[in-house]
Amino acid sequence: MVAELVFSVRDLAQMRFAVSPMWEVGPSFRLLSCGSGHPVHRPWIEQVRPRLTAAGLDRGWLAELIPPSGYVPDFLNPTPSGPAPALAAELDGILAARAERVRHDLDRLRCEQGGLGPRSQALYDQPQTRLARVTEEIQRYWDIALAPYWARIRAVLDADVSHRARQVAEGGTARLLNDLHASVRWGDDTLQLLRRPEALSRHRAGQGLLLIPSVFTGPGPFTRVAPPDPRQLAYPARGIGSLWQQRSTAGTAALAAVLGRARTLLLTELENPASTTELARRTGLSPAGVSQNLTALRGAGLVSAHRAGRSVLYARTSVAESVLGAAACALVPHPSPLKPQREPDEAAG
Repeated sequence: MVAELVFSVRDLAQMRFAVSPMWEVGPSFRLLSCGSGHPVHRPWIEQVRPRLTAAGLDRGWLAELIPPSGYVPDFLNPTPSGPAPALAAELDGILAARAERVRHDLDRLRCEQGGLGPRSQALYDQPQTRLARVTEEIQRYWDIALAPYWARIRAVLDADVSHRARQVAEGGTARLLNDLHASVRWGDDTLQLLRRPEALSRHRAGQGLLLIPSVFTGPGPFTRVAPPDPRQLAYPARGIGSLWQQRSTAGTAALAAVLGRARTLLLTELENPASTTELARRTGLSPAGVSQNLTALRGAGLVSAHRAGRSVLYARTSVAESVLGAAACALVPHPSPLKPQREPDEAAG
């Protein structure tokens, strides 16, 4: 089936991009729920799925609202208020959903899935009070599954938006829309969405178009049509294939001369988020030394901390990624490998 939307000048004038945390929550949760892995996201899945199960999030509200395939309630993807809203702002948008909107979406979910689970039915009966439980679980899921990786994910999303903006500047809107995805076509003032399960019409579509890159949406784009809100089109971002690739640690010897050997070692070990205990085991540093150095790195904006159940996971920030990237590009004639050492712990750098 091909869905067509005829665009007006006003629609094109209101077209914009947004980076949306909730457009990563839904598709990523679905990916974790599927029985099989994903070749691109397998490193992330292998790290996160055990944490998800341990926290019981594989059998909670999201497990009922986000089925393995098919429709996901539209109220879970409120219209982003700006180009890059924080998760808290989008959770406020979910909490502000009207009762009739929630019930309308759950009726559609019931129809497609052949029924509602007990939590979804409770949400249907008492949307105003139960939505708070849903957003609390989304926050828990975010802290475990996405927050520790957000700097890396956000870098891919921002790079995609920059690339699309350059396309518009060099080739116009038609070039942008025709390059979004193989199932998206633009011509004669009409946007065509191939293989969409149902048709679209002007009265069912709000004004404008909101383009949302996503690293977990795939292999095809997703749409949200809930007038009077603008239409949302979430599409696979460019650069996903390199998202989980190991970064080069070249130049760490020069960086160690500035930050200290222990702190540089911790930054390189944080290629994937880890706890203090895990970092101590990997590096040979004492747990107290790891904790002290992580506190210093966090204070400098190089490391962030995220609670995952009873553990706290530390992750590199975008600033740290930039610092490591700059060190790798520096001209170091004979960089020496950085090896774990048990003494000293270099708490002061």
